Amino acid sequence: MSSSTPAQSRSAPRRVLTHWLSGRGAEALTGWLMVLPALIGFLLFYALPTLRAVEISFTDWNLLRQPQFVGWDNYVRLWEDDKFWNGMKLSGYYVLLNIPLQTALGLFLAVAMDRLTRSLFVKSVVLLPYLMSNVLVAMVWLWMLDPILGLVNHYIAAIGLERMPFFGGVDQAMLTVAGVNIWRHMGLVAMLFLAGMQNIPRHLYEAAALEGASEWQMFRRITLPLLRPVMVFVLVTSVTGSFQIFDTIAVTTNGGPLDSTRVIVHYIVQNAFSFYKMGYASAMSMVLCLVMLAYTVIQMQIMRANENDLA
Repeated sequence: MSSSTPAQSRSAPRRVLTHWLSGRGAEALTGWLMVLPALIGFLLFYALPTLRAVEISFTDWNLLRQPQFVGWDNYVRLWEDDKFWNGMKLSGYYVLLNIPLQTALGLFLAVAMDRLTRSLFVKSVVLLPYLMSNVLVAMVWLWMLDPILGLVNHYIAAIGLERMPFFGGVDQAMLTVAGVNIWRHMGLVAMLFLAGMQNIPRHLYEAAALEGASEWQMFRRITLPLLRPVMVFVLVTSVTGSFQIFDTIAVTTNGGPLDSTRVIVHYIVQNAFSFYKMGYASAMSMVLCLVMLAYTVIQMQIMRANENDLA
């Protein structure tokens, strides 16, 4: 029968810790240390403000006095607010204008770059609009599309056509806002698709070519199915970002003309910082958050986001 000395007993946990740190434990620890800054940022700037917004949504607060608890009154009022539902409808309309064309153009650019050129200069030019400030982009387009001084209307008038109001037209304002944001974001979408394409094994295309498959058949049967994880990411982030559009509208139309571009986030900000109805604005934010959460879950289920066709 053997007995261990006190020194051996103290060194045993140390040996276990050393063994753990030298194996998978070291990888796990490194991973957590790498994720830690992002996790802290998420907790400080997203999770805690969200919980605070949930609390405020049950109060009546104008920023000048202490919040007064009102229960579900803000949510009951919300269901009867026509401007809230109009804002949701306009946001949905903007998504339908923006996402299909933005995704299609981004995919087209990605395929063109993958097939024709992989020049770093071309990639930089494609991505440049996204790297510019959204406010700056909106101001530049606001000037270019001005009915009187704008460069675009100057050329329209030069060929004998009638000048167009663009941001100032009830029927054209939302189309114009969508066009500006499609131009700004399609480069990022193209880069995401291009990164996904470069992870597709080239031998699949070579085998398909030997079987006599056309470019369209390879795109439809190889590229598109294997881009599904990237497509899920693009659609989820693009739709979520489109529902949150604010800065472009605030700079160009400020919700007009005649509320034709007063999307839901613009209405929320207006209630919070113009009408000082923080509780009501927070309630609308919570409803929008639930809508986005439901969309994300449904989209990921429909497109089988947890499966990998390459595997």
